[in-house]
Amino acid sequence: MRLGKTKLKIIEAANTLFYEQGYEHTALSQIANEVGISKGNFYHHYKTKDDILEAVLNQRLVMVEEALVSWETEHKQPELRIRSFIQSAVATQSQTQKFGCPIGSLTAELNKLTHPSQNEMKRFFALFRSWLSKQFEELGFQSQADQYAVHLITQSQGAALLAQTFEDESIVTEQAERMESWLSELIERKTS
Repeated sequence: MRLGKTKLKIIEAANTLFYEQGYEHTALSQIANEVGISKGNFYHHYKTKDDILEAVLNQRLVMVEEALVSWETEHKQPELRIRSFIQSAVATQSQTQKFGCPIGSLTAELNKLTHPSQNEMKRFFALFRSWLSKQFEELGFQSQADQYAVHLITQSQGAALLAQTFEDESIVTEQAERMESWLSELIERKTS
């Protein structure tokens, strides 16, 4: 479905505000102000804050799916695809230091609020988990694929949380290097 310019601007503004200040602390009037429209015009596009949250989640999911497809297209080897996943955290580490992981932070917030969309957030992690599992299976780790996928997701989320907590983006870089070393050792052990 193609979105109109105003709807797209609303989604982009809401996405940024939800990330930077949290869902609960973002008012619809702030989103309208960011876009430069009246609150009444805003309601023409989205009736509730939950409606805009749903649109933001759908947009984020599309972006994640596009990234996964891109990594599969760019790299024939599953090892390089996994490395792309790891490096994606490094690419956004300055933002992560300030606001945490966009997916992890929102998931934690919605869970605390027992928000109905908290289950929707599972889609993101389930997508990463199944995609990474597939890559590990292709590397020949069928029986451990899911375990290794969860390990990488846990490492990346932990690095994001600590980078934000300590306001230190180097934590993301250091943990990415450790994840890459772990992956190299894992593959080396498999092939020797």
